Amino acid sequence: MALKAMKENSSSSSSSSQQWKYDVFLSFRGEDTRKNFISHLCKEFRQKGIIIFKDDRELEKGKTISQELLKAIESSKISLVIFSKNYASSTWCLDELVKILECKNSGNQIVLPIFYDVNPSEVRKQNGSFENDSEHYQQNDERVQRWRLAMTQVANLSGWNLQDREESEFIQDITKDVLNKLRRFSHSIAKDFVGMDSRLEKMRLCININELNNVKTVGICGMGGIGKTTIASVTYKEMQCQFEGSAFLADVRETSRKYGLFTLQRRLLCATLMERDIDVYDEYNGVYHIKNRLSRKKVLVILDDVDELEQLELLVGKKDENWFGVGSRIIITTRDEHLLIQHQVDQIYRVEELNHREALQLFCLKAFKKDCPPQDYMELSNEAVNYAGGLPLALNVLGSSLYARSVKEWNSALKRLKEIPNEKILSKLEISFDGLEEVQKKIFLDIACFFKGKMKRYVMKVLESGGLYPAIGIRELIDKSLITISDNCVWMHDLLEEMGQEIVHRECREEPGRRSRLWLYTDVCHILMNDTGTNLIEGVVLDYMFDQGERYMSSKAFLKMKALRLLIICNLNLSKDIEYLSNELRYLEWRGYPFKSLPQTFQLDQLAELHLSYSRIEQLWKGVRPLKLLKIIDLSYSKKLIKTPDFREIPYLEELILECCTGLLEVHHSIGLLERLVLLNMKNCKSLTALPSSLCNLKSLKVFILTGCSNLEELKDNIGDMTSLDVFEIAGIGSTSLPLAQPWDCLCPWWLMPKKPTPAMSFELPSLRGFCILRRLNLSHCGLTDATIPFDLSCFPFLQ
Repeated sequence: MALKAMKENSSSSSSSSQQWKYDVFLSFRGEDTRKNFISHLCKEFRQKGIIIFKDDRELEKGKTISQELLKAIESSKISLVIFSKNYASSTWCLDELVKILECKNSGNQIVLPIFYDVNPSEVRKQNGSFENDSEHYQQNDERVQRWRLAMTQVANLSGWNLQDREESEFIQDITKDVLNKLRRFSHSIAKDFVGMDSRLEKMRLCININELNNVKTVGICGMGGIGKTTIASVTYKEMQCQFEGSAFLADVRETSRKYGLFTLQRRLLCATLMERDIDVYDEYNGVYHIKNRLSRKKVLVILDDVDELEQLELLVGKKDENWFGVGSRIIITTRDEHLLIQHQVDQIYRVEELNHREALQLFCLKAFKKDCPPQDYMELSNEAVNYAGGLPLALNVLGSSLYARSVKEWNSALKRLKEIPNEKILSKLEISFDGLEEVQKKIFLDIACFFKGKMKRYVMKVLESGGLYPAIGIRELIDKSLITISDNCVWMHDLLEEMGQEIVHRECREEPGRRSRLWLYTDVCHILMNDTGTNLIEGVVLDYMFDQGERYMSSKAFLKMKALRLLIICNLNLSKDIEYLSNELRYLEWRGYPFKSLPQTFQLDQLAELHLSYSRIEQLWKGVRPLKLLKIIDLSYSKKLIKTPDFREIPYLEELILECCTGLLEVHHSIGLLERLVLLNMKNCKSLTALPSSLCNLKSLKVFILTGCSNLEELKDNIGDMTSLDVFEIAGIGSTSLPLAQPWDCLCPWWLMPKKPTPAMSFELPSLRGFCILRRLNLSHCGLTDATIPFDLSCFPFLQ
């Protein structure tokens, strides 16, 4: 019966829906409308939370629009075509129009024409200002015919005609119509989630968006994994356009503990006011800003995963304190219903589990990539659904873990499920973890303990340094519904995070030093103060600031961490010099490293990346150290660094970052041996007076930054031998008395200028012909006369 009902009512599609990036794409002729109509329209759209794509470039005659622009059109829900007097004179606009019409005809886009100081009939018939508008119309080729057809078809669509109307009123009507049409798209979002339609309807009743004379707070509560965040997210996407500002604050519980509530207050203000950076220096200051700046603004605020009353009181205020404007809506998700009662929310929506039909449909979408199971898996599928219950997270994870498995493997997994009590959700989820390969398990546990919410690029880099092949591993974890990628960050559900951390805690509940991973400040303190490190510890990550007080911890515990492969810590003070760090370390990041050098016993054979920014390092190490795998050295802001190490045994180094090492006096001449170096950043190394002549041997160098090296006395004549150089920044080098303050990619330096500049004096620029792929050349503030400025720039074909 459930299978039959599921087939009859398949409101969710297994195919992924269109991935929209923008609400509205604007196609317009810049010279006609950019500084007036378009500017005012964009301001109104942004105030209403409408995400727009507006290209501000003017394309040179004869050039075609880029793939980036075509992709933007495809990624927009609505295209607004603003026909103005000179619209048809731009081949760029006309090519946009053809692409827009293609998207409309494929059923993926709404197209709305706006007639700005032109008559719709002129566009339809291509007469008046649209008649032979440009020489390109004289050609009767296929491209011109497509332009003509597109103009006729789009001009026949229902839209708006300015005529003699007030522009401000005209813009308000357009905005209102666009918002109404965007709501149709948000209704379709629910179809991507099984059972979402009915749950979303209940949320609409709770929120009652049409009740405009009050501020309403709605709580969503239920057990972990039941879909609270998903419901809140879909509600947010559907309704955000109806408010003057909106903010979705994810992971309130975790973020407040790691970074403080004032961080969330800043995010709330930046999102609702659409400002990039608002200074909030503590929680009381945050409360002041929220109350004063949002009290007359109609906003939608989502607080996801709240677990303490203080979080609510400092982010949205107490009941009847009126922090927000009339008509505002506050939505709170939590596992704790009593918390909502304490806060006196207006309504509570208790999320129910999926019924059997919905649960079976969701499970099958994951296990078979379709709505229903094959005949020989039907009974097994029903069994699996019964064991998982109506919990969407469990159904997602279990279904994904059984995808493409044999009947025998299914039976084995279901046998294990039968042995787990119904209330032990984490244990059910752990079946999916048990089915992973060893490398996949390591990646999963590293993300659960260390990297949830971190940028994907950063996570990939750290995992890659540890030899875990994350390009494949992360893809496999995504396929198994164990992690997701959102906004280029790595995420996992709270329950899966708890499961991963519980797996590590089980390794030894009594003694943190006998666990493989450490991420809690209290655990790290315990180990360092009690010297309980062991060879079981693989990773220690404390990447946020914490108050150590007067406690100085012992470095002896590191002596026993023989298997440590990953160490990321910030501003940790130790009582004595560190004597040992594991020879297995692959990635070392120690912000504020407190010692003058690395320990002599430290064998860096396996190290791939070394990050010691803001350290007290004077010399990284003495002599030659064989570092065959090291790719990155970052000593930025290490103001006591005097000289760089000997590079002779670091053949694979790709990046050397010495930015703001203001005490640096010497760069070792062996730097010229780094055949793979692509980035050298010595910005603001103000004590540096000379560079080794061997620098010219860096044939792979692409980025060379010397900006602010004010005491640098010369650059070698053969610097042009760096044939791969793409970015060369030397602003402000050589003399603090010269007015060189802004960064550029290549700047004529001070030593080329006459000693006593006079209007008549001239000099020759050195040969830079080796920089054949240089992108930008700026000779500002060099005292050059017209006679000395080089007019032949043909040796720089990529100069922008």
